[in-house]
Amino acid sequence: MIALVRRPSSRLADGLVTHIDRTPVDVELAMRQHDAYRQALSDAGWEVRDVPAAEDHPDSVFIEDALVVCADLAILTRSGAPERRGETAGAEETARELGLRIARIEEPGTLDGGDVLQVGDTVYVGRGGRTNAEGIQQLRALLSPLGRTVVPLRPQGVLHLKSAVTALPDGTFLALGEIAGLSGVRVVDEEPGCHVVPLGGDEVLISASAVRTAEELADLGFRTRVVDISEFEKLEGCVTCLSVLVR
Repeated sequence: MIALVRRPSSRLADGLVTHIDRTPVDVELAMRQHDAYRQALSDAGWEVRDVPAAEDHPDSVFIEDALVVCADLAILTRSGAPERRGETAGAEETARELGLRIARIEEPGTLDGGDVLQVGDTVYVGRGGRTNAEGIQQLRALLSPLGRTVVPLRPQGVLHLKSAVTALPDGTFLALGEIAGLSGVRVVDEEPGCHVVPLGGDEVLISASAVRTAEELADLGFRTRVVDISEFEKLEGCVTCLSVLVR
């Protein structure tokens, strides 16, 4: 099990914000938080690998958006934000080192990895500001031979699909509200609470700002590994954005 991460750029504070007000980012604190995030993955049994840094790209720490991995296939995305399209080069280099097959989303398609939620053999894809219909069609063509079913969704008022919903290890969805096209949704009452990374077994990674949700998950029998990512949350980031898990 390998977790891909990318060191924050010193220009992190210049990252894009879309649906929230911009607030100052403490880059030095973000670096320490990223170290702790890496350590949490390592402590959970994941081999942490660094994707080459992309110093000129403030948002490059959000490695999930650049690369979608399904089985032995690594799909290089094409962001709906033109400023972010240079982030895929290092991701491709690392994917090749891992021996993964390489595919890519081509123009005029756009796709951000944060819009892709894999749950078993179903792949939910958010169509919105960063991902268009052509990108979803290309993703479907790439994943169908792997036995995956691609289901488009339309999240509202959020940057990515996974800004609004992720899934627990048992397949239950954690969401800010009901989402058309999804069943088995557990609605949470705090925005960071809908963001979890399944780490294996009954263990999940969750933000320290999702206090109530972490307590509820513990009551349900899940083991929670808590990380403080406050500086990344100021840039609409969440725990899923900061890694790509290669199982």
